[in-house]
Amino acid sequence: MSRSGEFCPRCGDEIPEGTDERPELAGAGGQRNSEHVLCDACYFEEFDLVDAPDTIQVRVCSRCGAVHKGNRWVDIGAEDYTDIAVEQVSEALGIHVDAQSVAWQVAPEQLDKNNIRMHAEFSGVIRGTPVTEEVTVPVRISRQTCKRCGKIAGGSFASIVQVRADGRDPTDEERERAEEIAEEYIAAREETGDRNAFITETKSVDDGLNMKISTNQMGLGIAKRITAQLGGSYSDSRRLISEDEDGQELYRMTYAVRLPRYRQGEVIDPEDGDGPVLVRSVQGNLKGVRLATGDDYEASFEAGEAPDARRLGFREDAQTTTLVAVEDDNAVQVLDPETFESKTVPRPDYLDTDANEVPVLKSHAGLHILPSEGADTDTDE
Repeated sequence: MSRSGEFCPRCGDEIPEGTDERPELAGAGGQRNSEHVLCDACYFEEFDLVDAPDTIQVRVCSRCGAVHKGNRWVDIGAEDYTDIAVEQVSEALGIHVDAQSVAWQVAPEQLDKNNIRMHAEFSGVIRGTPVTEEVTVPVRISRQTCKRCGKIAGGSFASIVQVRADGRDPTDEERERAEEIAEEYIAAREETGDRNAFITETKSVDDGLNMKISTNQMGLGIAKRITAQLGGSYSDSRRLISEDEDGQELYRMTYAVRLPRYRQGEVIDPEDGDGPVLVRSVQGNLKGVRLATGDDYEASFEAGEAPDARRLGFREDAQTTTLVAVEDDNAVQVLDPETFESKTVPRPDYLDTDANEVPVLKSHAGLHILPSEGADTDTDE
């Protein structure tokens, strides 16, 4: 072995030649000389390949399962937190700066639902010498309440969405669908990582539905989507509730959704004198089909205002009766489903004159032949 003429400052042994790139002794003050180079024996005596913390705490929301990372809560959708524990242990471990060809593996040991023992094995090359080291890091799952769940539990909300109907009460189906629309919208926002998206409370009241929403933006989004799918319109109003630390005024918004006066599938008799209409669509202008002729009907009105009309019934009130005879291009005879008398009624274009039976609605305005179920004239556009 060739001699370098340098000696280890700790044990005094001569250091073999070829050690110029070895690390300096701590406290050398940036000055490299022979007194600050350790021999291999002294170097490895206090060498640690891995710097590991004594323990790691993983903060988990006991309500929604979110995990606290850095300075925020993150939704991860995990059923257990082993992968999170592995990730946080990996981030906390430090590898010696001089190590080369480093490889490692981690084996979690689940002690109970709140404690995991992480066994990590590392290997690398230092000064041309293969080195291995094993460390064990205890991981504690600390169950807390995230800021979002704390707000929900505390009843926090910034806006209210009220669902009502024009001249009537919303049906059970409309209430359920409005609630579904709100939940679908909030779920979509949550998928993007928006933790400010939540519904604090949904309450059915005598004349409709009230929903307390996390932010004004979410409330507006829900109001827009309900009217887009169920028709009608919405208005907004605001009320000053407080000021923030900077003196900015904070308002609570109320979005009042008003569903259309008439529903899809309802039969009405507008005051224009042209006969009853089966409502096909309530989105935008009211659209339907004339039961006397089969002609399309569209009412022009602004800001969700519906035309004046008498309510005659609904498609679900229809009964099946016998088509007795075709009188001419404008009239047919059908049996009255209650008296079984033959009645002459208008012949709409959609009537299949080869049919033996037809659906009819009987009201104080008479008998009306309806389009067949599933016909194009009875779909919401």
